[in-house]
Amino acid sequence: MLKLLPLLLLLFFSTLNAADKVVIYATNLDSNGTIVEASGGVSVAYKDYLLSAQRATYNRQSGDLELYENIRVNNNGKYKILGKYAKLNIAKKERSFRPFYMLDNDSQVWMSADEGATKDQDIQISSGVVSGCNPVDPLWTMEFSSSDYHAKTKWVNLYNARLYIYDIPVFYTPYFGYSLDTTRRTGLLTPSLGLSDSEGFYIQQPFYIAEQNWWDLELLPQIRTNRGSGIYQTFRFVDSKSSGGEFRAGYFKEKDAYFSKNNLQNQSHYGFNFKYDNNDFINQWFHENYSGQSGIYVDINHMNDVDYINLTTNDNTNQATSTQILSRVNLFYNTNKNYFGSYFKYYEDLTLPTNDETLQKLPTLHYHHYLNTMLKDHMLYSLDAQSNNIYRKNGKKVIQTDINLPVALQTALFDEYLNVSYQANLYLQHSSFSGTPTVIAEPFSYKTGYFARNYHTLSASTQLTKGYEKYTHVIGLAMSYNQSSWETKSGYYQDVSDYCSEPQNQSDAEYQTRCEFYHLSNIENAAKVDLIQYLYDEDQHEVLFHRLSQRISYSNSQQRYGELENELDYKITSYLSIYNNMFYNYDQNRFSKIFNKLSVSKYGVTFAASHLFKDNFLPQTAENERYTSYLTTNLKYIYSSHYSYNATYNYDLQTQEKKSASIGFMYKKRCWDFGIKYAENNRPVLTNTSTTKSSVYDKYVYLTIVLKPFMKPRGDSSLISYKLAD
Repeated sequence: MLKLLPLLLLLFFSTLNAADKVVIYATNLDSNGTIVEASGGVSVAYKDYLLSAQRATYNRQSGDLELYENIRVNNNGKYKILGKYAKLNIAKKERSFRPFYMLDNDSQVWMSADEGATKDQDIQISSGVVSGCNPVDPLWTMEFSSSDYHAKTKWVNLYNARLYIYDIPVFYTPYFGYSLDTTRRTGLLTPSLGLSDSEGFYIQQPFYIAEQNWWDLELLPQIRTNRGSGIYQTFRFVDSKSSGGEFRAGYFKEKDAYFSKNNLQNQSHYGFNFKYDNNDFINQWFHENYSGQSGIYVDINHMNDVDYINLTTNDNTNQATSTQILSRVNLFYNTNKNYFGSYFKYYEDLTLPTNDETLQKLPTLHYHHYLNTMLKDHMLYSLDAQSNNIYRKNGKKVIQTDINLPVALQTALFDEYLNVSYQANLYLQHSSFSGTPTVIAEPFSYKTGYFARNYHTLSASTQLTKGYEKYTHVIGLAMSYNQSSWETKSGYYQDVSDYCSEPQNQSDAEYQTRCEFYHLSNIENAAKVDLIQYLYDEDQHEVLFHRLSQRISYSNSQQRYGELENELDYKITSYLSIYNNMFYNYDQNRFSKIFNKLSVSKYGVTFAASHLFKDNFLPQTAENERYTSYLTTNLKYIYSSHYSYNATYNYDLQTQEKKSASIGFMYKKRCWDFGIKYAENNRPVLTNTSTTKSSVYDKYVYLTIVLKPFMKPRGDSSLISYKLAD
């Protein structure tokens, strides 16, 4: 018998494979034949594992290493397994622990079981419990009859899993799998549940497919028991280092009873969206090596009605449901001197049964020569040209080309206290018509023609800066004067320019037909004065921005003064700021636009309230609202790291209609989140007749329950919602 005290002894032994060498560190080491006993704080190093225990025995003949009391296992700092007894067979690469306790350091998920056995990197676990909460009185636990875990993939499978909130059972599933890292992998995502008076029980169960690292697919089937069922999908891909995109599509079928009761225009709702972005497509696709930058951006949308958007999720409060959607494709090639672009725009009006009479731009061709200088930077010039193919299936069409050539002379005077410039502007527009108008306005007809003009601009500006003890004040004054020189026109422009240039004609029905392609504004002999000032604190943070702008016409004595614009952004304190932008119309002696916003952020409170008022000064009709008056507010209060509260309220003062409102709170802890929110939302729908209401006012109660790290919140979506009424 050999006994050495109190030296630190090392025992090296290996199996048939030299790479499986095991090193034991111990204070006391006894050897008796084939049995080696170690005690007094034992540490065992084996491959990437580091084990510690109170004592250990090793059988040289069988290759069994047994550890006793207070066992800890660390694998590359990833997880720990604690127990009272462990047995390792080096030759067979088998390990067992009893009882079994594992802690993943990254996710802080722990697992406790009667026994665990490992083979290579797989762990087989008998009945036990798992949770992400504090092991002492955890808020939630998941009990299971058996489990297995693979250390390489960090994927855990639980069988016959029962979810408990404290000691209350709330859910059972025969199988539950989850990952302990953020690796993309195929599996089920967090479901969404709901209950509605009109739509019945709602469930959406997302399924995520990620078989390769360059693409993934998310399927979102849903059932609304009283309304119908459908499925949405999102396919995302990355096809190169500089490009990627996604394709979304969906379909929902209404039940006959719901379709008839609500008098909907469509019983099936469907649509798609395709997005793609590539910032080097010319070199990639055509195998070139141009030094300039090329790009393509695709955003194509189509849907048969707005309910395609409404049915995407069960939470409509954060969805934009515009009645018009835009599809576009933009291509460009850019160098230091020149820019070439081509843009395709297609508009789809969801309130119309067909878009055959909707104007589209298919395509726009664009060339721009960047600002260049001559005469030691005193002369500047640039060139911009665009050609628009304004197209529709039924009705008049036009190819409209614009050319703009500004040439400027500039210099600084009085030791750069004053900057002056002169600019000559040459502008040309040509329109070539085709097609047949849907409405004939006699004696007017569409004639191919051109419009050309030249005007001059004189500008002078100065800017002064003065520093104070705690502030820096910057003030600038700029004045410009436009002088029309000459203009010439033919065809369409000669027929409509006088009529379309008069603002009072905009309310006439004829105006919409005759001036549909006329987008020119008159160049008057007019001056413009801009006063701008800034105030910075001692840390060079902007405290105040103020701009006052006034236009004065010398051609139109009836409307001598243009609208006076005042813009103010004032950060009163570090937590309180106000913003104001308003336009005053001298002719109407009224404000045409007033926008105010108040922002507060202090003591965990974030509050913002804004109001927009607009007056277009046109007669009030059934089709035209003269006024816009809209109030928007939102409030968030973070009471502590655990509790937060939020509320929103949006109201249309002109129609006296509440657009949306919500109030709720969220409780967050390390292992779980719980929130409840009451929300109201006015969402548009497409009905079969004009007499049926075209919007639905929904009332919801949303419950958010997140069991971390198994579930992760996605945006503001909630796990459970209850729709109170329509």
